[in-house]
Amino acid sequence: MTKKKNAVQERADKGMGFSQARTRHHFRLRADGGTIEVSANDPKDETTRNQIRGHLSHVAQMFESGNFEIPMFVHEKMPDGAAVMQKKKEEIRYSYEVTKSGALVRIRTRNPEALKAVHDFLRFQIAEHQTGDPVTKS
Repeated sequence: MTKKKNAVQERADKGMGFSQARTRHHFRLRADGGTIEVSANDPKDETTRNQIRGHLSHVAQMFESGNFEIPMFVHEKMPDGAAVMQKKKEEIRYSYEVTKSGALVRIRTRNPEALKAVHDFLRFQIAEHQTGDPVTKS
């Protein structure tokens, strides 16, 4: 594991309020936006599952208002696409959904500039968190 990844994971543990080692992150690009998905590795880990749900519920509200402080803290810089997402916040919708082992934030927009920014943001997250998720729309 690289020093960068260790540092990102340490800040993510603090900023997100749960252990990165106990969770899986996925960032998916969709034709209308994408999703941020986090799940507990152990389906019986109720504590981590509840921490994920609290965090992603909060993230949906923060992003809706144009607040990207958590990803800025985790990555020590403004993530790709986030500045445009702030600027186009009225054009982007964020919805929180509970999943069996965690939660997700669904991001949707019809604005082409906002859509590009959302995809840039998700690609940045895929690279930074080294999730191996596809960087093209599904």
